Amino acid sequence: MNRERGRRETRRIVVRNLVLPARVGVYRHEKSGPQRVRINLELTTEDPRQSPSDEIGDVVNYETVVSGVKEVLAEGHTNLVETLAEKIAEVCLSDLRVMGVRVGIEKLHAISEAEGVGVEIERFQSNH
Repeated sequence: MNRERGRRETRRIVVRNLVLPARVGVYRHEKSGPQRVRINLELTTEDPRQSPSDEIGDVVNYETVVSGVKEVLAEGHTNLVETLAEKIAEVCLSDLRVMGVRVGIEKLHAISEAEGVGVEIERFQSNH
């Protein structure tokens, strides 16, 4: 928090339109193999502007975030995209620098008339 001005400054890390195969769904054809899903993430962190750094270890690394998403997907079948979103949010919030996360997941071929259908959730650290 910037104490001089009494306000909080944040930084947002984004991963947009990450398309990956996922084993998700309740129907028989969804359980027989993976389907393509689109994942969008927004992670909010505090922006420590008082001590600028150019070191990757001082920021939330989006490559690490994407690796965590891939690990969740590799765990196996999940019935609901809502459950999958919760698991991904947990991974993102495991980095205590992350104050909050928005996770959007869309199945790309579930409804032929729609580009995608799914869910979006937002979760926050309890200590922020």
